[in-house]
Amino acid sequence: MRILFIGDLVGSGGRKILKARLPDLKKSYQIDVCVANAENAAAGLGLTAVLARDIHASGVDVITMGNHCWSKHEFLQSADDFKHLVRPANMPSAWPGRDHTVYEHGSGRLIVINLLGRVYMDPADDPFAAADRLVTALKEQYATKMVLIDFHAEATAEKSAMAWYLNGRASAVIGTHTHVQTADEVILDRGTAFITDVGMTGPVDGIIGMERRSSLRRFVDRLPAAYEVAQGRNALCAVMIETDPVTGQAVRIERIRVSE
Repeated sequence: MRILFIGDLVGSGGRKILKARLPDLKKSYQIDVCVANAENAAAGLGLTAVLARDIHASGVDVITMGNHCWSKHEFLQSADDFKHLVRPANMPSAWPGRDHTVYEHGSGRLIVINLLGRVYMDPADDPFAAADRLVTALKEQYATKMVLIDFHAEATAEKSAMAWYLNGRASAVIGTHTHVQTADEVILDRGTAFITDVGMTGPVDGIIGMERRSSLRRFVDRLPAAYEVAQGRNALCAVMIETDPVTGQAVRIERIRVSE
């Protein structure tokens, strides 16, 4: 199975380049399933039902989320409507939405799980315990060995630890959240593909997708300023992972960056 994982969509610029470039990427890499993190898709914070449908219509099969799940409060009422949208699994049971999804293709079934890190992040339940609870049980339930984890976390060490913890149990552990693509894509010795952060899909002339003026006011002047999504050029960051449906192991991971 060939999986295209697209890094954090940021605002209208991210959605724009997604629509423009995704069809060609899917064709050139012969993609079977496309997954995208969309927790920043709505003006840089959160997601709405309208935008979730738009992202699906653009060619994304599965949407993952993160710590800004409910920044657009109305999404609390509609998250359950989306079969192939997953929110972090290591959060309270009161959270609406799904803690996993299964995407079926002719080449097999792919389980997609979303987890939040705890280092330098808002409080969350143990992501390692959540992975233990879900991975083996879901592989047995759905009779598949292919599992992709979107680990939405700040600390590089925590992301690396998750990859090694799930080495041989997950097909891929893909880091998201920091918006900067890392050059460390690898297949671990037991067949788990890993990258610390897949990067951001959105404006490249700002500060991790946000308008420079407000970010500098926060860092330089140490004064409050509302974040705004940057304007200008955009880039799409992604990875392509190829997995063996029989073993569930990754056989290839390729880092992708496409600029306007």
